[in-house]
Amino acid sequence: MAETSGRKLIVEVCNAKNLMPKDGQGTASAYAMVDFDGQRRRTKTKQRDLNPEWDEKLEFLVHDIESMGSQILEVNIYNDKKNSGKRSTFLGKVKIPGSTFVKAEPENTLVYFPLEKRSVFSQIKGELGLKIYYIDEDPPAAAAADDKKPAAEEKPPEKPKEEEKKQEEEKPKEEPEIKPAEEDKPKEEANKPAEDKPTVAPESAPKTEEAASSAVAAPPPEVENPPISYSEKSNQVKVVERSTDVEMELQPLARDRNRSAYDLVVRMPFLFVKVVKAKRADATTNPSASLYAKLVIGTHTIKTKTQSCNKDWDQVFAFDKEGLNSTSLEVSVWAEEEIKKEGEEAPTRTETSLGMVSFDLQEVPKRVPPDSPLAPQWYTLDSEKSPGNDVMLAVWIGTQADEAFQEAWQSDSGGLIPETRAKVYLSPKLWYLRVTVIQTQDLQLGSGSEANKKVRNPELYVKAHFGAQLFKTSRTSVGSTLSSSSNPTWNEDLVFVAAEPFEPYMTVTVEDVSNGQFVGHTKLHVPSVEKRTDDRAEPKSRWFNLIGDEARPYAGRIHLRVCLEGGYHVLDEAAHVTSDVRAAAKQLAKPPIGLLEVGIRGATNLLPVKVKNGMRGSTDTYVVAKYGPKWVRTRTILDRFNPRWNEQYTWDVYDPCTVLTIGVFDNGRYRQPEPEKDIRIGKIRVRLSTLDMNRVYMNSYSLTVLLPGGARKMGELEIAVRFSCSSWLSVVQAYSTPMLPRMHYVKPMGPAQQDILRHTAMKIVTARLGRSEPPLVQEVVQFMLDSDTHVWSMRRSKANWFRVVACLSRVATLARWMDGIRTWRHTPTTVLMHALLVAVVLCPHLILPTVFMYVFLILLVRLRYRHRVPSNMDPRISYVDAVSPDELDEELDGFPSTRPADTIRIRYDRLRALGGRAQTLLGDVAAQGERLEALFYWRDPRATGIFVVFCFLASLVFYVVPFKAFVLGSGFYFLRHPRFRHDMPSLSTNFFRRLPSLSDQIM
Repeated sequence: MAETSGRKLIVEVCNAKNLMPKDGQGTASAYAMVDFDGQRRRTKTKQRDLNPEWDEKLEFLVHDIESMGSQILEVNIYNDKKNSGKRSTFLGKVKIPGSTFVKAEPENTLVYFPLEKRSVFSQIKGELGLKIYYIDEDPPAAAAADDKKPAAEEKPPEKPKEEEKKQEEEKPKEEPEIKPAEEDKPKEEANKPAEDKPTVAPESAPKTEEAASSAVAAPPPEVENPPISYSEKSNQVKVVERSTDVEMELQPLARDRNRSAYDLVVRMPFLFVKVVKAKRADATTNPSASLYAKLVIGTHTIKTKTQSCNKDWDQVFAFDKEGLNSTSLEVSVWAEEEIKKEGEEAPTRTETSLGMVSFDLQEVPKRVPPDSPLAPQWYTLDSEKSPGNDVMLAVWIGTQADEAFQEAWQSDSGGLIPETRAKVYLSPKLWYLRVTVIQTQDLQLGSGSEANKKVRNPELYVKAHFGAQLFKTSRTSVGSTLSSSSNPTWNEDLVFVAAEPFEPYMTVTVEDVSNGQFVGHTKLHVPSVEKRTDDRAEPKSRWFNLIGDEARPYAGRIHLRVCLEGGYHVLDEAAHVTSDVRAAAKQLAKPPIGLLEVGIRGATNLLPVKVKNGMRGSTDTYVVAKYGPKWVRTRTILDRFNPRWNEQYTWDVYDPCTVLTIGVFDNGRYRQPEPEKDIRIGKIRVRLSTLDMNRVYMNSYSLTVLLPGGARKMGELEIAVRFSCSSWLSVVQAYSTPMLPRMHYVKPMGPAQQDILRHTAMKIVTARLGRSEPPLVQEVVQFMLDSDTHVWSMRRSKANWFRVVACLSRVATLARWMDGIRTWRHTPTTVLMHALLVAVVLCPHLILPTVFMYVFLILLVRLRYRHRVPSNMDPRISYVDAVSPDELDEELDGFPSTRPADTIRIRYDRLRALGGRAQTLLGDVAAQGERLEALFYWRDPRATGIFVVFCFLASLVFYVVPFKAFVLGSGFYFLRHPRFRHDMPSLSTNFFRRLPSLSDQIM
């Protein structure tokens, strides 16, 4: 018997904009067909309207809440040609993953989705406005359902519902016409069995007849609470539909996730000992005695926690098998008792051995997941003094993939120290909080004398304070008026960074600068602020009363417009090494296009960074990897210069043109009670666009760090990386989409404002991760996020300058080559160029095909010479070898500077701030040339492959299209009317901006 989850998915089909005319008369009669979880709904047809407004609410049952995130909601728009007897034509579709569904709110946001094509040659345009949310309802009891049935049968159906029933009954007649146009035969076949509900199974025949009889009384095609037989059948339809429609998107990723969790690393053997409890033969003689177990393997001696006789230890110990210096394991149980002797006031604590059991390590069984855990057994302790004692434990040989490893006492990481354990962290979800200060009214300006008020013109500004952020508006002069008649206007936006969970209140204050007085303030409740996803819906503005001092409880009112911007992506890392470009709003999220798997294998030849026991050098290293909002931290391997972690982690990939950052650090926080700061050992970056899909890259990367004495190689890090993708077409399509969400282009922010907000977001992320347990400390987060890239550095400026020179050197080389041809330095080349010039003049239509064919052939030749190993940060182009100590000291100096002279410090900081902007500009200029260079050297194989195919097709197209027609068409396209333009970047611009540069290799 199927059970309903009590959750309903509500889809409000609001409107559509700018649909493609398909009726031959410049219009279209559009209707929407919505499919979810084997259920189908349809809206009414809006006749001859390219901007139809339906405003219809459609309800769907969610049969399985846990699998709702993997479901796909599909909305298809058709042009209804039923009256003309022709087949309905396709106007576009929208696919929305279930992971973006949100819970019902008082005001759900209207989101516009661009209509997608059915094939490459489909002519589709326009947007579809939807509101999608779900409602959790308690499933009705059986008795309540029986009571409601008679009432439902007695109540006559309304006329609109009868019309809807007729439309639903006409659906099967229309589907044979719609489906051939949609080319979705598997879904049509899946819907046909759903209509034959009485033939589900022979054993459910009585229930089916009851369902059929109830359907006769109230025969809606899609009911909200379907009969049991229909519910079971709909589940079957759901499986068939999912396997046919979204197989290319979901199944390959599922296979990647089901892959072995440790196939990129070496399985390390560990000896696991699980000590559960002990049973004492003479427990009744001294029930207050405490017991503990002692494990001895050669020089390793470990004790469990001390417990009373009636309590369990339930502890697991993991010993690195390579570090063991013995072939036997001894487990003994000891009793701690307090004995009070005659003549002594304080009792004496004594320890008594209850026996020992020994294991030969060569005979210990091996366990490899997915085998079930080894069951603990009772073992009799050998003891001459107190026989009959038992201990329950389990001993096996496993690997780091064992379920018990994460919570076990680990011999290579110091045991159960929280600061040395492997952890996964998540960055807080960030939003932009926009406060628009419009106007103030009825201000009560201060308490000065009337003479001062008439002489001086008060200047006002508005100050907003949210957490540690403080922004002000410009000053506005009110004029020589009385206190209650001034209405200054600003119309300025103040943008803050807010992190979930939001801080409760924001304080907005109006201050009088000229009189130096406080006018009034108000508080805004941030969690209840309206959220918006685009610029189409303007948030509502409100008036807030200003509160003054005790003498002025009412100081006026202020007009504000406040909203949380969900259409932006809040940058919390350097722009050239960004790892996530998704919008903040969940409704705008897209399904992942691939899976990134990283195996952190180990490090070799690490240098000591601290002194242990005042005698010898040591290092206690761990690795931090960041991609998107997910941070991972490996366990700390203590006192080893060649540590082996062999830990594997996965990330969902939403954009291939992103960067994975991995840093190595020395742990100084676990030493109590005198913790030290964690020391940076090195950092590497891997750009995903340089990786081939479904290929494992296993390489060692050099770890180089800047120290006051210069750049120093600290060792090498060995990692394995694999980028798995569900569909090659989805990755190719990502190269034609904008890098950032739509709001960044429709309503962009200035470079200075973006820089301020980015560093504010970095501080928020650093503070939130520092509050975790164990904390991800400030020096680690700042090093991973490159928070100091905006500070002036002579070394970085020189590196950016030489990057520009390297790009311009190609132009100089071409100029020298042309000069050599002009001066007849190589006679055969000059003669060949003369022949080529004659051919171009006589056959101008061969210019473009020849150029693209040459580019196509040159790129094919260079394919074999492209880099097979992902690039790392390059010390040569980072210019770390030629940096002087003074320049390095300037780079490592904090901001603001710590120079002793105040005057020199002010000038020096001002110069560094200006120099930081100059070096950023140089880096951006250099990145443009490097992107073009990367396209021709196969640095991003997918992008170059796309360009190779384009060159080949372009050579064929330009062979057919006359050159004059191309020039004329290009001129018309360049001078086209603004009506035919759009506000988003062009396809070629998006493709070029996604090409990799050498920015991620600059240290």
